Amino acid sequence: MKIKEVISFLDATFHPEYQEDYDNAGFLMGDGNAEYLGALVALDLTPAVVDEAVALGLNLIVTHHPFIFSGIKRITDSSETGRMVLRMARENIAVYAAHTNLDNMSDGVNGILAEKLGLTGCRILKPFDNDPTLGAGMVGTLPSAVTAEQFLQRCKSVLHLPVIRCSAHDSQQPVHRVAICGGSGSFLIGDAIRAKADIYLTADMKYHDFQRAESRIILADIGHYESEQFAKELIYCAISKKISNFACRISDSQQGLVLYI
Repeated sequence: MKIKEVISFLDATFHPEYQEDYDNAGFLMGDGNAEYLGALVALDLTPAVVDEAVALGLNLIVTHHPFIFSGIKRITDSSETGRMVLRMARENIAVYAAHTNLDNMSDGVNGILAEKLGLTGCRILKPFDNDPTLGAGMVGTLPSAVTAEQFLQRCKSVLHLPVIRCSAHDSQQPVHRVAICGGSGSFLIGDAIRAKADIYLTADMKYHDFQRAESRIILADIGHYESEQFAKELIYCAISKKISNFACRISDSQQGLVLYI
């Protein structure tokens, strides 16, 4: 099997055409005519991930975040990105990213996060004008209401979080309707409020974003990597199911870029 055949499958599965205009998802680097040896899945492309792919003899790295985003002006050994590109070129490693297109799919980043949190009856929080099954964020309900404290503790357990940043609230207030957005989602706070969600989970919220809660909703920042971590599982399962006779691994070296100490 050729790399380009795997890329065609990834394109058909993760639909780069669904990505936002500012994004750079899809086939980012590599020789499409090279023989496919297997894939390593990670959230971010890091030197440790490249080392792991080389050690395992895998020549395709599939990430959620594209390592070429705003452009690369120089490829030299003077930068980490340059060193990775040079290493991957020497090792004939190809790179593919499924980013905002995976965010916008109903069975993508938010779909699997909703599943992990036990949400039902889910719909897109801010759907595309021409297709309600695509768009940003998701909102659903818990099978039965729980207290805010119980739900936040559940989030910490499911997502392996040491801490959650959240707006001021009564720990005993009921939570039934939940809005989510993996990654940076402060732009959806108004949509979560209009959807009458009791709580909105996302990442990268600034101090004054929490002020927008105004006792109408609980806002919880669960971390960027943490909110998107299941994208690795989603990508891995898709590749393994379709191309089962080739190795596919989730990176063991991958960890969030933010440490909690």
